[in-house]
Amino acid sequence: MKNFADRLIEVIQEKGSPIAVGLDPQLQYIPQEIKDKAFKDHGQGFKGASWAILEFNRKVLDVVSPYTGVVKLQVAFYELLGPWGMEAYRKTITYAQKKGLVTIGDIKRGDVEHTALAYAQAHLGEVKLDKTTLQGYGTDSVTLNPYLGGDSIAPFLKVAEEKDKGLFILVKTTNPSSRDFQDLSASDGERFFEKVAKKVGQWGKGLIGKNGYSSVGAVVGAQYPRTASRLRHLIPRAFFLVPGYGAQGAGARGLDAYFNTDGYGAIISSSRSIIFAYLYPPCKGKTVDWEEAVRQAVVKMHSEVAETAERAKRRSSHRL
Repeated sequence: MKNFADRLIEVIQEKGSPIAVGLDPQLQYIPQEIKDKAFKDHGQGFKGASWAILEFNRKVLDVVSPYTGVVKLQVAFYELLGPWGMEAYRKTITYAQKKGLVTIGDIKRGDVEHTALAYAQAHLGEVKLDKTTLQGYGTDSVTLNPYLGGDSIAPFLKVAEEKDKGLFILVKTTNPSSRDFQDLSASDGERFFEKVAKKVGQWGKGLIGKNGYSSVGAVVGAQYPRTASRLRHLIPRAFFLVPGYGAQGAGARGLDAYFNTDGYGAIISSSRSIIFAYLYPPCKGKTVDWEEAVRQAVVKMHSEVAETAERAKRRSSHRL
């Protein structure tokens, strides 16, 4: 396996745009024909619902895979449906990887060390029991909550190094009340999210790939270009996973602050406005096939974000 950050750069180069599509399959928004078939074949309970989201995910992946090299799965929508839902999570990851896509398990875990190790093995690695080895969910990377400190991250770092996996640490999140803690200032005037960012840089030093980027990245919301510029300076070798584009209100304007001047260093993520594009303008209220709506939305995002990355490169040439 290659260094995770190097793999990210490879798929960005292959697809031509640093975007991620989020697979957050809320059952109430999945097209009715998919649900009807799943419920007919597998019953009205968790099993039928899980088959519906799995079939929906596969169809979405078929549409978006020519345009994106990265998909992000929010585990909450799979845990909601119990063991059948988590099997859909596993099978979606496998299906995406067979298409050559890099997967991000949006799990936001963070716990004491021995518990963190169990999470790391479950999502990124494997568990050895006597003579049996049990494979985990097999995602290529995960998101983590650093609130408990370094010993909650250490087991994930160990597994990431052993398995060439990636980590994205929550630094500045999109939710409005993130300021309750993340924006607090310490006695030295530094804000909490800046201190977390510096830790991200420290944790990632041992996982630098041949392209100069670390497999330990940061989650930084798309609503904070000024903050992103500051963080880009603090942790230049970290990839930023940037949620908030689309349904959460952010557009392409200002996103060049998230990139380095080589045009890399950020993955812009969108979920609902891509996979449920038929419910959003310009498709809302129109007789547009839902898969065609997904295609139109991902093509638009691909183009806008590719241009944003190019603007970051032009920043560099203007300084010369």
